[in-house]
Amino acid sequence: MQMIQEFDTIIIGSGAGGLSAALCLARAGQRVAVVEQHYVPGGWCHSFYLDGHRFSPGVHYIGAVDKGESASNLYEGLGIANELVFFRMNPDAYEHCWIGEERIDMPATIDRLYDALSQRFPKEKKGLKKYLSLIKKVSAQIHLIPQMNGFWDNITIPYRTRHLGKYGLFSLRRVIGWHIKDPLLKKVLNIQCGDHGLPPSKASFPLHCALMDHYFNGGFYPSGGGAAIVKAMTNAIKKYGGEIHTGKAVKKIITEKGKKLRAVGIELQNGEIIMGERIISNADPETTYKLIGHENLSNKLLKKLSSTRYSVTSLMFFITVDMDIRDAGLDSGNIWFMPDKDMDELHDDLTKLDILEKDEFASLFISCSSLKDPLSYNGKQHTIEVVTFIDYDSFKAYNADRNANDEKYNKIKERLCQKLLNTLERIMPRVHQHIVHLQMGTPLTNEHYINSTKGNVYGTEKGFWQTGPFSFTSKSEVDDLFMCGSSIMSHGVVGASYSGVKTAACILGCTEADLLKTDGTQHVRVYDAEDDSQWPEWINQKIADKKQRTENRLTKAG
Repeated sequence: MQMIQEFDTIIIGSGAGGLSAALCLARAGQRVAVVEQHYVPGGWCHSFYLDGHRFSPGVHYIGAVDKGESASNLYEGLGIANELVFFRMNPDAYEHCWIGEERIDMPATIDRLYDALSQRFPKEKKGLKKYLSLIKKVSAQIHLIPQMNGFWDNITIPYRTRHLGKYGLFSLRRVIGWHIKDPLLKKVLNIQCGDHGLPPSKASFPLHCALMDHYFNGGFYPSGGGAAIVKAMTNAIKKYGGEIHTGKAVKKIITEKGKKLRAVGIELQNGEIIMGERIISNADPETTYKLIGHENLSNKLLKKLSSTRYSVTSLMFFITVDMDIRDAGLDSGNIWFMPDKDMDELHDDLTKLDILEKDEFASLFISCSSLKDPLSYNGKQHTIEVVTFIDYDSFKAYNADRNANDEKYNKIKERLCQKLLNTLERIMPRVHQHIVHLQMGTPLTNEHYINSTKGNVYGTEKGFWQTGPFSFTSKSEVDDLFMCGSSIMSHGVVGASYSGVKTAACILGCTEADLLKTDGTQHVRVYDAEDDSQWPEWINQKIADKKQRTENRLTKAG
C-alpha cells in the first residue's frame, strides 16, 4: 500500500457541503485534502457537456441571492462572491404553475405574490395574508435559533420562536388547511414541494416555510451553471493550499481503537492510504457508516440507520433543441407541470406506479438553462432540463444494469424518452421535430456519479422526524469523524453549503458567523435574464463571440 502525506482534515466527497467545509478549514490554516470518486468535483453541483452544451443536473435555481440575503452572505463570507455572476429569473413569473388547464404564475417578492394570488382567489385574501405572514415568521425563527447565545437569549427564546413552537409539530397539509380552503390555491402554494420531494401530508411545515422563504424574492441561476460555484470554491481552496483529488473512490475509513473508536485516515479503492487528524464525510449517512463498518457502530446508531428514509429519486432528461422556445412559451422561469389532482395522491402515483405503465408522465419540472443563463446560448440551440420523480424500487424491479452493453437498460431508457416526448408535446407542440440531442439520467446514473443512496436527490427524506434536532449531526459517535451535506442541516445548494460551514465551525471551535465575516470587498453580481438593457458590455461581447463561433463552426461544417 502507498501512503500519502498526512493532512489535518480529509473530506470525502466534493459536494457543496464538502467544498465549503474545506474552504473554511483551509482559510484557517489547515492542511486539507478533498477526495472525490467522480472525475470532476462538485457532487450534485457539477456540470457536464453533451455535444458542447452544458447541463447542470442538480442546480436549477437558487434563492436569496440579493444583497443581504443568505446565499449572498454565504458567498461573500466564503470570499468567492466576486467570482460569481447570477441571472435573475423572470421576476414576473419565476415559477409557472401548469395545473391541469390552469396557468398561474408566481412573481418574485411576497407582496407581489400576495397581490397576484389574492386577485386570482379573492375569497382567500384574508387567509392568504395570514398564511404568507406565518411562513415568514416561522422561517425567521428557524434562522434565529442558531444565533441564540447567552442568558438573556435563552430566557426569551420561547417567546421569540413562538410561531415555530406552535406550528412546528404539524405537517404542511394540516397548517395550510387551517388557512386556505381553495384546492387550486393550495396546489399553487405547495408547488415547491418538488424542491424537497415530499407531499403535503408528509412534509414538515417548518422546513417548507424555510424553503418558500428562500425563494420569496425570486429565483436566480449561476452563469456557468453549477460548475461556476464549484470552480469558485475549488480555486479558493487551492489558493489556501488545499488539495482536490478526483477519480479517487474511498474503500474504507481507517479507525483505531482506544477508549473510543477514532477515525485516522482513509483507504482508497486503489490501495492508497491517506492519513488525517480528522475526517469529514460529505456522503450520505448510509455510505459514511458503511465505510466505518457496521460492526464498529453502537446499537443506537444502527437502529437509526436502519430506520432512516432517503428522499425521492428521479429521471432527468437533458435536451438540446433547435427551435424558438420563447415562441413556444418558455422563458427563464421554471414550469411545474401537473394534473389538477390532490398532491398526496399524485406523489403516490409518481412513486408507486409502474414507470412504463402509461404513455405520458403525470408531472414534470421543466427548466431552460439557456434562457436562465444567456451566456450559455449559442444563438442556434437551446438546452432544456426536465425532471420527474419515481420510486427507486420500481426502477430496480426491471433488473437492468447501467452498462453501455445492457440491451434491457437501453430499451427502458428509449421507452422513457418516448414517454417524455409524448408529455412535452402538450407543453411544446412539435418539439419532437426539433430535438438535436436527448440524453437521460436514471436512479442508477445518480448512484454511479453521485454515489447517493438509492439514487436520492435530496439526501435524507425531509419529514419531521428527520429534520432539525432529529437529523444526523455534524459530529458523529466516532471520534474525529464529522459529517456535512444535504442530510445534516438542509438540502439544496445553499443549505448543503451552510452545513459545511457549520461542520468547520464545530472543528475549529468557533461560530458559523465567525467563518463568514466579510471585509466588504466581496459582491455577487446579479443581472436580469429577461432584460438585456442593463447588461454590461462584457456580457454582450461574450454572447456575440459565442454566436460568432457557432456561425463559423456551422459554415465550416457546411
